Amino acid sequence: MIKRISVAVGIWLLFQIPIFAQVDTIEVFSKAMNKTLKAAVVTPEGYSRGNNSYPTVYLLHGGSGSFSDWHKKTTQPDLLPNLANQYGVIFVTPGVGPSSYYYDSPLLDSVRYETYFIQELIPFIDKNFRTINDRNSRAITGLSMGGHGSLMLSAKHPELFIAAGSMSGLMNIDTRMWKVPEDFRKLRYESQKAMLGEITYDSPFTDYTVVGLVDRMKQNGISLIIDCGVDDFLIETNRQIHQLLLQNQTPHEYTERPGAHTWQYWTEALPFHMLFINSVFAKANVD
Repeated sequence: MIKRISVAVGIWLLFQIPIFAQVDTIEVFSKAMNKTLKAAVVTPEGYSRGNNSYPTVYLLHGGSGSFSDWHKKTTQPDLLPNLANQYGVIFVTPGVGPSSYYYDSPLLDSVRYETYFIQELIPFIDKNFRTINDRNSRAITGLSMGGHGSLMLSAKHPELFIAAGSMSGLMNIDTRMWKVPEDFRKLRYESQKAMLGEITYDSPFTDYTVVGLVDRMKQNGISLIIDCGVDDFLIETNRQIHQLLLQNQTPHEYTERPGAHTWQYWTEALPFHMLFINSVFAKANVD
């Protein structure tokens, strides 16, 4: 069962002429997990009146977050509708379980988010919205745990994405690298153990962590953008993947700038990611 709730978001320009982007909240049933998950879809101005198809950008939330975070928590009002109109894209903000990392657990049937994302959500979006359904017109990025999901999903499924990004991303699930209080570190470690069992955190890295996928990133040719604030508790994991990508000579954009693990940082980061993604779309001859 799919339930759609439509909300029009107005963007006012000069002379008080309204231009509208559309934000739909949808519910998608996952056969893989036997549960319904929410997502939001932002379509640009003109979508409802025309027949054009659009590129799609999947925008992922962080740990313990929600599909609605990118719509409610940014420090700039109407950030996604503005960017959807500016670049002529469809945004999809899916919701997943807390601390689920967007992967399939080998132990828990309730944590099969890679299968949901690749086999259920993307086909649903392409069937029910006017997307340009090909790799050259689909990108993915996200914050924190969503950065992990973005780079992991794109590395493992390069036939689906032409560009991928991470903002303040969790590039290594090894909590020993995180600058966090010990109780938080233990909580996340135990959560990982419940989902993955006993794994090795040292090199050679498991495929369940993004740093374990750098060789796939080199092979698949996806355009990558990674950034992190210098005061972020995940900064060392970002520096680690940057060095690994340099070592295996994988092209990527990497930036450190002032900031921490905050919505102010991510609000400022997303426009840079969209500028990058738009340039990749343009090179792939996406109108």
